[in-house]
Amino acid sequence: MSIVTKRIRVYGIVQGVGFRPTVSRHAMTSGITGTVCNKGPYVEIYAQGASSQVDSFVELLYTQPPRRAAILKLDVRPADDAPAFTDFAIIESEKTKGEVFVSPDIAICDDCVRELFDPHNRRYLHPFINCTCCGPRLTILDALPYDRERTSMSVFPMCPSCATEYYTPKTRRYDAQPVCCNDCGPTTYLLDRPERGRAAITEARRIIAGGGTVAIKGIGGFHLCCDATSEAAVNLLRERKRRSAKPFAVMARNLAAAQRECEVNAVAEEILTGHQKPILLLPKRENGSVCDAVAPDNPKLGIMLPYAPLQLLIFDYDDGIQMPDCLVMTSATDSGAPICRDDDDARRELDNLCDAILSHDRLIRVRADDTVMDLFEDKPYMVRRSRGWTPLPFILTGPGARGILAVGGELKNAFCVASGEMYYPSAYVGDLGDVRTVEALSETIARMETLLEIEPQVVACDLHPGYNSTMLAQRIAAERGLELVPVQHHYAHVASCMAENDYAGPVIGVSFDGTGYGTDGTIWGGEVLLSTYEGFERLGHIAAFPQPGGDASAREGWRIAAAMLSTQRGTARAKEIATQLRLCATNEAQVIGTMIARGLNTVTSTSAGRLFDAVSAVLGIRHASSFEGESATQLQFAAERCPAAERPVQVLQADERLRTEDGALVLATDTLFARIVDARLAGANVERLAYAFHLGLSELVEAACQAVRKETGVATVALTGGCYQNTLLLALCVNRLREQDFVVLTHSLVPPNDGGIALGQAVVAARRIQKEEP
Repeated sequence: MSIVTKRIRVYGIVQGVGFRPTVSRHAMTSGITGTVCNKGPYVEIYAQGASSQVDSFVELLYTQPPRRAAILKLDVRPADDAPAFTDFAIIESEKTKGEVFVSPDIAICDDCVRELFDPHNRRYLHPFINCTCCGPRLTILDALPYDRERTSMSVFPMCPSCATEYYTPKTRRYDAQPVCCNDCGPTTYLLDRPERGRAAITEARRIIAGGGTVAIKGIGGFHLCCDATSEAAVNLLRERKRRSAKPFAVMARNLAAAQRECEVNAVAEEILTGHQKPILLLPKRENGSVCDAVAPDNPKLGIMLPYAPLQLLIFDYDDGIQMPDCLVMTSATDSGAPICRDDDDARRELDNLCDAILSHDRLIRVRADDTVMDLFEDKPYMVRRSRGWTPLPFILTGPGARGILAVGGELKNAFCVASGEMYYPSAYVGDLGDVRTVEALSETIARMETLLEIEPQVVACDLHPGYNSTMLAQRIAAERGLELVPVQHHYAHVASCMAENDYAGPVIGVSFDGTGYGTDGTIWGGEVLLSTYEGFERLGHIAAFPQPGGDASAREGWRIAAAMLSTQRGTARAKEIATQLRLCATNEAQVIGTMIARGLNTVTSTSAGRLFDAVSAVLGIRHASSFEGESATQLQFAAERCPAAERPVQVLQADERLRTEDGALVLATDTLFARIVDARLAGANVERLAYAFHLGLSELVEAACQAVRKETGVATVALTGGCYQNTLLLALCVNRLREQDFVVLTHSLVPPNDGGIALGQAVVAARRIQKEEP
């Protein structure tokens, strides 16, 4: 029998998913000898045996990888100079340079859940149970290769029983780096109180069941937890957090509880019960147990299932306490600030927000907030990309990038590091108006550069000179002597959508967003950009309007509405309309008119986000927002309540939709706004008008894309920006454009909002540097 030896390199998510134990078992099944070694960027295997045995082994690698692995490439080559092997062994990890794949954290698997609640199992009620298929990964990792000594589990020596499982190929915990049990694993405790272990969990449950709030340390940070079925408990949490209306996320005990509260179709069920377990936005059912205070005036509920064993124990424990089967589980932080991850954070930030803090002594190395996801066309539609997805890379075709750091935007910040064809978006960080978030961003950038072994040669940032993200990028570039590449905000949105779809362009980028700094020094936000990765041309935008009041105008839609009325109809008439629609006081309308006339604290804007706020105010839905996007989302909800039979089929005539000013296409949003105002003054139904606004905006988008296609021949459209988080607007635009034979690119696993722009910044910077180099 002829013996062959092959060297196999496996690239992809192959660390922290039980890959080496699986390889060892496949080797035993195939009857081959050799070794498997974790090299960091890849797993290297030497497979020795008869040709048919080695072929069978390779086939098993392809067809039966570990459940959580993702093989991107298998490089199989002869290794004629390899020594003769007498058995198959997992050998010590070695360090090698190359593209890196790090596994995200993985929700507890069904096997571990069964063991957790089996009184005869030695890990009965163990808060940190895990195996090769589940448990923390990124959030406990110090460095690669992924081995116990390079994680925060290194300080917990395995007991003899755990060590036996770790070294025995036939067990589920063979080579499982975080393996532990009640005898040797981390410990839970109430911070600055005497309760530890069982007593701590029981006391936390008692507080929650009694209407209190407990901060609970999870996989990637702390949550604030209270009874989601108790109006009093939820309102107390709102009062403590000073969060009057923004929805809270809910964790349901199990799928049955989630199905009782929400409409869960087959796609949603697969996502809820999968190994990533995000917060999923689903339609509420009537007569559910979750109280109205959790998500007031909102037809959807953000719901998830437990993904960590400690969370399961909060629902079910052997202490006789009856717990509700739905709990508020919201990030333990001020809005926009980074999630708390250690005891010092918790003491400093959470003492006044809760009645107790349930912590543990397994350190969190990398913050990872919960991922938030909507659905569009029965596919994931990302709102916040974080736990479970970070740091999975996007792989782009074309020339590879040098090391790139893109610091992202000011709101919903996430950054991106890139090398070669790999682009790694970070977890959600927060809003950079808070100095704590800026510090967290700096710290997380440094850790991810280390983990992913990327040394940036270029730093990309937003074009806005006043953003904290821009100033941080400038400081990093100056300290390291690196080139700085500013990227216009709405162009970065378009490039992000292109990159997610691995489409190099050209595209007609429709970027509808809040506000961003334009290349002409004005405020952009409703843009039509002919784009490639190499650059863009601003071919059109929504009708410009004055935006008075500085930062207040981003929160108070009535200001934008009053400004548009004053511009279109004069201050005197604007005052009359403002009074009739109860938009604002007469003197406030007068002040707005004066500010515009004198140019006081007023900028010119084409922000689609502010247009939504203005229409919401005119319709009496929300005059101001208590949190970002409130006015716009309430306008969407009003539109969706309009019965299908009462929805208009056309809002503007074809010849009303576009005009040309200074060589640019202008989408006639001023005409659309005027129609909405006139109809409202005439007493038209608010929900019908809300729908008419969305439909009218989609008419304008279609008209602009038709005009650009006629001029350029480009027939691919990218829909992006925070306004396209609105799935009603998205659906209306997608359907109209497809009917006109456009290819439409949309987001899915990258948020259309500012949480996704770092990917676009990175790709643009990479192409710009490639163009400059010989």
